[in-house]
Amino acid sequence: MERPGNAAVLSFIIPGLGQFYNGKFLRGLVWLIITPGLWIGSGGLLGWLCHVLSSYMAYQWAQENPPLLEE
Repeated sequence: MERPGNAAVLSFIIPGLGQFYNGKFLRGLVWLIITPGLWIGSGGLLGWLCHVLSSYMAYQWAQENPPLLEE
């Protein structure tokens, strides 16, 4: 459960960072571009929604795709 929590926190701090942590670089880049645009374009109203959605999606992906254990 540590990995999903880390992904969620990282993505909440900087949207897209949690996706990078999960290895989903294109998704992370999209969140890094979309979130500031929504913060500026909506005067902050949609920025919060984007922040929370980014964290939730990073958490869900990490929970559904646990890392492979190396032996």
